[in-house]
Amino acid sequence: MSTVPAHNLDLMAPPVVKTIEQRSWLVGVAFGLIALLGAWLRPEEFFRAYLLGYMAWLGVTLGSMAILMLRHLTKGAWGMVIRRILGAAMRCMPLMVVLFLPLLFGLPKLYVWARPLDSIQDQHLKEHLREITGSYLSVNGFVIRAAIYFAVWYALSFFLTKWSAEQDHPPLRDNSPRFKALSGPGLILYGFTFTFAAIDWVMSIDPSWISTIFGLCILIGQVLSALCFAVVVERILFRYKPMSDLLKPEQVHDHGKFMLAFIMMWAYFSFSQWLIIWAGNLPEEITWYMRRLNGGWGYIGLALALFHFAVPFVILLSRPFKRDITRLVWLAIWLMIMRYVDLLWVIEPNFSKTFSITWLDVVIPLAIGGVWLAYFFRNLSSMPLVPAYDVFAIEVLEPVHE
Repeated sequence: MSTVPAHNLDLMAPPVVKTIEQRSWLVGVAFGLIALLGAWLRPEEFFRAYLLGYMAWLGVTLGSMAILMLRHLTKGAWGMVIRRILGAAMRCMPLMVVLFLPLLFGLPKLYVWARPLDSIQDQHLKEHLREITGSYLSVNGFVIRAAIYFAVWYALSFFLTKWSAEQDHPPLRDNSPRFKALSGPGLILYGFTFTFAAIDWVMSIDPSWISTIFGLCILIGQVLSALCFAVVVERILFRYKPMSDLLKPEQVHDHGKFMLAFIMMWAYFSFSQWLIIWAGNLPEEITWYMRRLNGGWGYIGLALALFHFAVPFVILLSRPFKRDITRLVWLAIWLMIMRYVDLLWVIEPNFSKTFSITWLDVVIPLAIGGVWLAYFFRNLSSMPLVPAYDVFAIEVLEPVHE
């Protein structure tokens, strides 16, 4: 096997990454101060918007970890070229743990089950809450389960990062057996833990409604968000070395095909959830959709069907489009916006029967996003963009020497 003289290559992220990191801090702090004002003036709206923003950026973090584990199972140059981008996003997990803490102060404002039963007027709901709070939904249980979720996610992130960092130094290493041994069970653990996290953090806002496929709908959205984010970052880096030498149309094409696949999966799971509930014709399940099909929310649902699925689906059928990073990036940005809209459509109707969006719904995701991006670009600049001493890195690095 030929080797790559990695010591002759500068594989570190370009200086522009540090510039973006500094600007992201400014955005995060500026919007964070405005968000604090909102927390003081409108605490209920603040926590709703905070949950929305938190779930959006947690999606990029966890989705990146999922794609990284998928890459370790399948290998391929498509994953090698964005591997460190995904890793930098995954290593934002400690930040997401810290950012989760404010939600604990807003539990009674977000979740009816966290309020005293005496404050509930609806007798049927009160009896239902008495049953589920005794068996599952409780503040202590919520916190303990969240700690378990984060512990699992952090452990996966820790080992994936540790073994990857070993491949930045000689000699050449083949850590793929370890990656594969972890990634198979890791994907199962990710799916299992996040399904319960989605139930705890989002579905339990309406404790009278249940869907066994709900977690999968959010999970696939996370993976799509992460892939789109990776495409955006690789487009930024494509203007500079070494990414301008590393990224080839074939790899961009693969990223576009994965985007198409995850869009189709999101549409399939979302439609399956609707079809199952429609076929069941049960009042406690239909109520969830009735809220989202009336009061102006139906137009948001229609926009999601068109612009989260139909239009991107048609565009991504084009092979030349999928191979052009300068065009694919715009669709990636659009799909990230659609992921925000989808989470808005899932979360906000629980609190407002008619369509409404507050300034906090925009400010808080930007505040969280600014801090998250600053942390991400800090992570990205701390390791080479390609693990040069991975035995499989040669398929990406060899073209650099042609």
